Amino acid sequence: MDPSEPTLPAHPVLDCAAQIDAALSEVAVVDPVFMTTAQKRRALLALHGLESRVAALRLRVVAASADVAADEGHRDVAAWLAHRTHSDRAGARRHQRLATALDQRWHALGHALTTGAVNLDQAHAIARTLDDLPTDPRHGVTAQVRADAEAHLITLAATWGPAELARLGAKVLEVVAPEVAEDAERRRLLAEERRARRGTTLSVRDLGDGTALIKARVPVATAQRLTTYLEAFTNPRQPANQAARGRQDDASASALGEPVPYQVRLGKAFCSLLEVLDPRRLPLHGGDATTVVISIDLEDLMSGLGTAALESGDRITAGEARRLACTAKLIPAVLGTGSHPLDLGLSARLFSPTQRRALAIRDKRCRADGCSIPAAWCEAHHLVPWSLDGPTDLANGILLCSHHHQRIHDDRYLHSRMPDGDVRFSRRR
Repeated sequence: MDPSEPTLPAHPVLDCAAQIDAALSEVAVVDPVFMTTAQKRRALLALHGLESRVAALRLRVVAASADVAADEGHRDVAAWLAHRTHSDRAGARRHQRLATALDQRWHALGHALTTGAVNLDQAHAIARTLDDLPTDPRHGVTAQVRADAEAHLITLAATWGPAELARLGAKVLEVVAPEVAEDAERRRLLAEERRARRGTTLSVRDLGDGTALIKARVPVATAQRLTTYLEAFTNPRQPANQAARGRQDDASASALGEPVPYQVRLGKAFCSLLEVLDPRRLPLHGGDATTVVISIDLEDLMSGLGTAALESGDRITAGEARRLACTAKLIPAVLGTGSHPLDLGLSARLFSPTQRRALAIRDKRCRADGCSIPAAWCEAHHLVPWSLDGPTDLANGILLCSHHHQRIHDDRYLHSRMPDGDVRFSRRR
C-alpha cells in the first residue's frame, strides 16, 4: 500500500488487498524449508492459483481505471502503472491489452481467469487467438462461432499450456465451424503475407572491425527458403556407406576440440552461398552484368602476401583475393607499376560445368585428407594458381569443400599432396 495515499472509504477490493497484505506479512518470516514435501506441493499449486486470481482482479481494475491515468496526465493506465511501480512498460501495456479484451470481448475467458480455471499466460494466448478470428459475419464467423471458440479454448486450458493453446487456437475454427474454416484460413494467411511484404526490411552496417552486421525482417516463407539453402551448405547428405559426420566444419573443429555453434555454421554458409551465385542470372547493374572487381598489384598477386581493394574501397588480403578467384564470379584487375591495368581476368578462368562434372566423377569427394564432404558440395581449386599461369584443366584441378578451400589459401596453414592425391594440412608452428 502507498503510505502517501489519503485515507479512503471502505471498498471490497481494498479490503481484499488489505487482507492479502496482512496474510503475506504473517508468513514473511516463515521458512518453507521446514515444510514437508506434500505441504510444498500443495502450497505451490495453491499459490499459483491465487496468483492467477489476483492477476484477474488486477486486470478488472485496470480495465476500469482510465480515469486514474487521466487524473495525472498519463497516456493510459499502463503508462501510469509503469511509472508508479517502476515496472516494465511493455509488460504493463501487454496486461492492459488483455484487460481490455476481457472486459469488452471475452467475458467467459475473464470469468475463467477469475475462478482460476485458466492462468494468466494461458489467458494471454487464448485472447490473442480469439482476437485473430475474422470479425466480419459475412465470412461465416458469427458471434456464436466466436463464443464457441472461446469456450472450446477454455476447456483445452485444463490440459494444455500457452504454447500448445496458441497452436491449437490456430485451428479452432476447424473444430467449432469447419464449414468456414478453410476460407478463414485463406484470408488469415493472405493478411499475414501482405503484412510481411509491407514489413520487409534489410540493413547492412559496417562495424569497422572487418565485419558487417546484416539485419533483416522478411516473410517467413523467404526465411525458410534461405534456411534450407544454408543448411544445404552446413549439413550435406553423406553417401549411405559413410558414417554421419554432422556439419561441414565440424570435422576440423572437433580436431581442435572446438564445437562449432549452429549460428556460426549458418553465417559461414551464407558467405558460401553468395560466393557461388552466378552473376549471369542476376539483374544488370549499371548496364552490365553484376560483377565484383578486385584490384591488386601484380607482385602482391604473385606472392599472395599483399592486399587487394574492392570497388567500394574496402581491402582484403591477397590470399583471400586468390581464393575468391577460384570460385567467385569476379573480375581480378591486375595492376603494374603506377597502378596501370595489366590484365582484366574474366570469369572464364573458372572451371566450366563440364569440367566440374568430370572432377566430381574423378574425385567423388573433398580431397582433403580425412574429409568426406561429397563432390556435389565441393569447389574446384587450381593446384597451380591461375595467378601463376596455372591452367584451368582437369590435371590442375582438385575438389575441396568450402572449409578446406579456405584453409588452402590461409597462410597460417601448410599443405602437401599425399601419394593418393589427397591434400594434408598442418598448422604453421
